[in-house]
Amino acid sequence: MSQTILEARNISKSFSDPVSVKILSDITFSINKGVFVSIVGRSGCGKSTLLYILSTMDTDYEGELLIDNESMYKKTGPQLARIRNEKIGFVFQFHYLLNEFTVLKNVMLPALKLKKYSEQEIEARAIERLKRLGMDKQAHKNAHQLSGGEKQRVAIARALINDPLIIMGDEPTGNLDKKNSEIVFDIFSELSAGFNQSLLVVTHDPTFADKTNRIIEMEDGKIIKQ
Repeated sequence: MSQTILEARNISKSFSDPVSVKILSDITFSINKGVFVSIVGRSGCGKSTLLYILSTMDTDYEGELLIDNESMYKKTGPQLARIRNEKIGFVFQFHYLLNEFTVLKNVMLPALKLKKYSEQEIEARAIERLKRLGMDKQAHKNAHQLSGGEKQRVAIARALINDPLIIMGDEPTGNLDKKNSEIVFDIFSELSAGFNQSLLVVTHDPTFADKTNRIIEMEDGKIIKQ
């Protein structure tokens, strides 16, 4: 039986401005280890709002979120920050690399923050992940010297540094051309198939979504198909 990595139970969310508007309604699903899942739906359907809840960055919701079979209910800010850093890797539409740092240092940062390994071990792990993504020869360049596609590959290496249970992506190919979008998809696919990595990616790209293991389709804050 597959290990459940993430589970959403009856998650709902409303905004009050000034009247209450329901953004998410009764969202329930789970993700197993090694599965590559995409979330699709029109702009404004609640995809990114849901992702922020699932990533523990938004705690203002009803329902329950479990990561690695542990409930996030009533966890403190520091506790959630540690869970985020240890168990979730993030890849966004914009890479958010620090331009004044080298590629290597950018990849190392989440692990330096977690303090699970020595700096020497973290550097070796960072090089290994860059190598996996064909970026090890760029390790000592500053981030601003890279192309957009290369930056996104470095962002993926950074997301992998702490061996997360799940990688979450918010439009990770939204800023890339077709060729680089395909490279990023192939990396994600290899992580899922070859390294048993769970992935949850919000995307507007139907070609990207169609190639994932599973599609969760949203409309007006609800899951209409999964």
